[in-house]
This record gives sequence, structure tokens and C-alpha cells, in this order.
Amino acid sequence: MSDRSPTAYDVTLCVEELRAALALHGITLPSLRADLPSFAGTYAPPAGLVTLGNCNTATARALAAALRKAAAQ
Repeated sequence: MSDRSPTAYDVTLCVEELRAALALHGITLPSLRADLPSFAGTYAPPAGLVTLGNCNTATARALAAALRKAAAQ
């Protein structure tokens, strides 16, 4: 089994895919981004984290509603 750690490019693509999927539901997370410090650490393998950031309650409720709707389908 090969250990394929995500690159900064992989995480950036993931962020863009998530941003586009959220936009389909009218949801914007302004702080959505790749967590660059996770690449600077000494994690093994590099974490390649995505920062979802903060959002207001209206956005959180819209996100929860979209997830509930998707789960019901």
C-alpha cells in the first residue's frame, strides 16, 4: 500500500471542489481555504488540512439543511 500524502495542489483542488459544491446550494464559506501551516509542520505524513473557517448561523443552518436534503435522497 503506497502512502500518498496530499500535496498543496491536491488540497487546493479539494477546496475549489468544495467551494463549487457549496455554491450549488447558495452557500459561501468566506474562510474556506487550504491550511498552509499543516504543510509546514513535521506531521508524518503531511496533514494537508482544509480550513472551513467561521460562518454565521444562517450559513451554518443552510449547510445543515443541504446536508440533510442530500442524505434523504
